[in-house]
Amino acid sequence: MARTTLHEGWLLSATRGPVPDSVRGGTVRAQVPGSVHLDLMAAGLIRDPYLDRVEEELAWMHRTDWRYRLPFEAAAARPEERVDLVFDGLDTVAAVALNGQPVGTTANMHRRYRFDVSHRLADGANELTVDFSSALQYAEQAEAALGRREHVYPHPFNMVRKMACSFGWDWGPDLQTAGIWKPVRLERWHTARLDRVRPLVRVEDDGTGVVDLHADVERSATGGPDLLLTAEVGGHQARAVLTGGETSAVLRLTVPDARLWWPAGYGDQPLYDLHVTLSTHGQDADPVGGPLDAVDRRVGFRNITVDTAPDATGTPFTFVVNGTRIFAKGANWIPEDHFLTRVTRERLERRVDQAHAAHMNMLRVWGGGIYETDDFYDVCDERGMLVWQDFPFACAAYPEEEPLRGEVEAEARENVARLAGHPSLALWNGGNENLWGYADWGWPEQLAGRTWGLGYYTDLLPRIVAELDPTTPYADGSPYSPGAPVGGIHPNDQHHGTRHEWEVWNRLDYTTYRDHVPRFCSEFGFQGPPTWSTLTRWIHDEPLSPTSPAFLLHQKAEDGNGKLDRGMAPHLPAPRTFTDWHWATQLNQARAVAFGVEHFRSWWPRTAGTLVWQLNDCWPVTSWAAIDSDERPKPLWYALRQAYAPRMLTFQPREGRLVVVAVNDTDETWNGRLVLERRTLGGVVLAGAKVDLRAEPRSVVLVAPDDALLAPDEVRQEVLVASSERVRAVHTFCEDRELDYRPDALTAQAHAEPGGYRVDVHATSFARDVSVLADHVAPDALVDDMLVTLLPGETHSFHVRTRHTLDPAVLTAPPVLRSVNSLCHTTPEIG
Repeated sequence: MARTTLHEGWLLSATRGPVPDSVRGGTVRAQVPGSVHLDLMAAGLIRDPYLDRVEEELAWMHRTDWRYRLPFEAAAARPEERVDLVFDGLDTVAAVALNGQPVGTTANMHRRYRFDVSHRLADGANELTVDFSSALQYAEQAEAALGRREHVYPHPFNMVRKMACSFGWDWGPDLQTAGIWKPVRLERWHTARLDRVRPLVRVEDDGTGVVDLHADVERSATGGPDLLLTAEVGGHQARAVLTGGETSAVLRLTVPDARLWWPAGYGDQPLYDLHVTLSTHGQDADPVGGPLDAVDRRVGFRNITVDTAPDATGTPFTFVVNGTRIFAKGANWIPEDHFLTRVTRERLERRVDQAHAAHMNMLRVWGGGIYETDDFYDVCDERGMLVWQDFPFACAAYPEEEPLRGEVEAEARENVARLAGHPSLALWNGGNENLWGYADWGWPEQLAGRTWGLGYYTDLLPRIVAELDPTTPYADGSPYSPGAPVGGIHPNDQHHGTRHEWEVWNRLDYTTYRDHVPRFCSEFGFQGPPTWSTLTRWIHDEPLSPTSPAFLLHQKAEDGNGKLDRGMAPHLPAPRTFTDWHWATQLNQARAVAFGVEHFRSWWPRTAGTLVWQLNDCWPVTSWAAIDSDERPKPLWYALRQAYAPRMLTFQPREGRLVVVAVNDTDETWNGRLVLERRTLGGVVLAGAKVDLRAEPRSVVLVAPDDALLAPDEVRQEVLVASSERVRAVHTFCEDRELDYRPDALTAQAHAEPGGYRVDVHATSFARDVSVLADHVAPDALVDDMLVTLLPGETHSFHVRTRHTLDPAVLTAPPVLRSVNSLCHTTPEIG
């Protein structure tokens, strides 16, 4: 097998549509893999789509067709040789031609395409063209032919197999990419090649690791010689002979006493190299130089199931890895950049490392994006990050007729086979909010009996998973109630399966998270703006405010700013300046989501997982993300690191009174003294108690404080503190906006240290959520900690990493040094 990439020398031009004069008739160099937007930007023909209001300027691209053209030199196919033109991904509706002869057409971003060009490839000069048609117009034509199905947002993204959020979402731009978004190459081979290698991995009761290797072979001609398939893993080998015209085989490899792969926080992640070769039988190598084909993978030995056996409460949804029940601590994952070709393995490593550093063990790849890349899964394998992979269906009714049905089946078969064997893969999920949509969003009336995707979620997709990846569980959707027929138990019932909690954010205060105890909360969240450096890099309104034009374009949620203000009003002092508003809304986002996480964790094992919406952003935007598009952690990320800590204390209501909940998500017993103190904001201890704390591994323990601790003399001037072994929880008896905070509670000094600065902050009175927002003064500045609560007399050192030389004094005053206390002041109103 000889592979030659075709990535250099591509040219791009517009061929039809409402093209501006600056682009019409011109040709620019194209980067492959890449996209049209990035090529036009590189040529200086459009401004960066993420800047200010540029997104609005580029709406003409929605209805424009494009041609990619590549002149290249190649040798013609030899008589015994097969030459394939392989596209790993085309976005989306395309016609491919070689030397003016049609090769094939595509209408699915989620598939790989292989075309036999043996008889079309010329000896010497060749020209390859890929003509992309408007995906929007394709979708509109499909909608006209098949009948409208409900969908969120204006465009009929449910009518074409393309990343749904490419058409805009409530956190993403409407830019509708087009281009050759994955590698393209010529593959020369003869006799046979490995078409698909699918390792199914499990662990026997005696600890033996088993790899059932399913291999599909494509032969260059009917019949042909006998073939030898060889696989090796962990020093163990298996072989099979494919005789005559056989094109598939299964090899079983066993590894005694296999080292188990565990999720982060539960053990190590040993990975084994799997090497597969195909050769002509009777010789270990092809005479012209080596095996016919070879594939290398890495596998990890683990068993994963989801417990959905009905219990006294309803139906659980608990991941079980190697026999151990797991509390899933994680977040939802959206495409890391709207322009997918800019997402490198290094960027994925940074993002997953941030999830890992926040004590997460699961990421859910949301159904409005893509089947994630091999790089993404490799990174998650290495770090013990479980992956819940949605099939790409989101918030819409999807036709089950052709041509969509055939595309759905083809993409599902390809991607299930591609990802099978990754130890991090924990769940295949039918889609996002589609079962819920049918139940609650008026679809039955609109559909009038037309198909909407149910057959995909309950028949086609589970059959494909059962056939191709039986080692990974399948769920019909999220949210969903396992075993419940449509029209039976509501798919978002808190007692059954998975739940999305969106009344908070949309309508209710975040304290109402406590009104529900779901079995698994797979979506919940609250918005906040990006970090200051990210915001001011991309948005340049003068003056900058929550209602300035570009800021509003980067707030995609319906009534987003109104919800931010209403969500903040019951809790925090009213901000008076834009920088205060920016800090307060970020803080309230962190508070709201941490409130939910702590509540859900306190109900383990009844609640068995929390996946926050969302970990990451795809462009600079006010959103639910913990990490913004410039890779900076927002205060929410620090709040999640605290709320997902292996050991956590939290105050929670139980049976009409306040209790302390100790959550021990480690393999060691938590033995210690729990110290409870009711204090004034000035530090006077008014009541106290010490009790023995013993929390068994992976358990939750409730401790009821004495009544004297729960009855403040003055609610505005007292707090309740629980602490044990450097773990602390603080309860206020009223909201922050009513508490008698001292605005001057902090003093601070900053000093240079290797790699940055140390900021020593001292509290003379109770100070809550102390933070150093260092990116206000240095774009690369990253602080090690945030949202630190200090009791009177305490000092905390923040370490700021930056390459910039700063005046230390700027790190010790607003807008850098912030806390809840810093909102308690009088300044002019927001302009």
